[in-house]
Amino acid sequence: MAPSLSGKFSIVTGASTGIGLELAKCCAKEGMDLLIVADEPEIQRAAEELRALGAGNVEALEADLSDEEGVDMLIEAARGRVPEHLIANAGRGLGKSFLDQDWEEARHVADTNIIGTIYLIHELAGKMCDAGQGRILITGSIAGFMPGSYQAVYNGSKAFLDSFSYALREELKDTGVTVTCLMPGATETEFFERADMMDTKVGTEKKMDPAEVAKQGYDAMMAGEGQVITGWKNKMQAAMAHVMPAGQLAKQHTKEAAPGTAKH
Repeated sequence: MAPSLSGKFSIVTGASTGIGLELAKCCAKEGMDLLIVADEPEIQRAAEELRALGAGNVEALEADLSDEEGVDMLIEAARGRVPEHLIANAGRGLGKSFLDQDWEEARHVADTNIIGTIYLIHELAGKMCDAGQGRILITGSIAGFMPGSYQAVYNGSKAFLDSFSYALREELKDTGVTVTCLMPGATETEFFERADMMDTKVGTEKKMDPAEVAKQGYDAMMAGEGQVITGWKNKMQAAMAHVMPAGQLAKQHTKEAAPGTAKH
């Protein structure tokens, strides 16, 4: 029989909707204590949902994790408690060509996906290592394997996270703390609407269920695996990305992500 996880402490970022909420649900069903964070008031509704699923103590924090101040608020909310599970899922996307993007919005993607994520891990992973145990799950993406024409900043940020995850995993291999990278493809969440991509093929086509994506990521984290690519289609795309020339990958991405490519 697997040991009980009731009372274990998990932090989940980007937990108000989508994959993040589903990851938090996986923890809640195990009876874990939760600190969930997002930059929108819906995080309070998510907390109620998690309590109803059998979670232990659930605290919800509305904070912008794109800067150090927001991350510091999260760390303060933990009140010195070191998480057994740190799920760094918060992220942003942005469509359209790079030069057509608003600079502040493009920077917010990079700051949220990269700076906020690695600052949070930098501040907490050392404490987890001192405790001699823990699981870190980072939401990367198969988007990190290919040049993201019309999603250039987003794909670049995910390439960073995919690489960072494996580097950190190697550095922590003898500490008792594991690092897992969840690499989904297109998933049925509010991501594409928020990224202003509902006029694109990828924004309108059928996508994976976020609950299934989260379950695969959660199981991989608990098993201490290095990565999980969700879904056979995404596994095929990832394999192709390793053999196709970068220029060809960028052209293929244009067919999926350029404005006006939506299926009607």
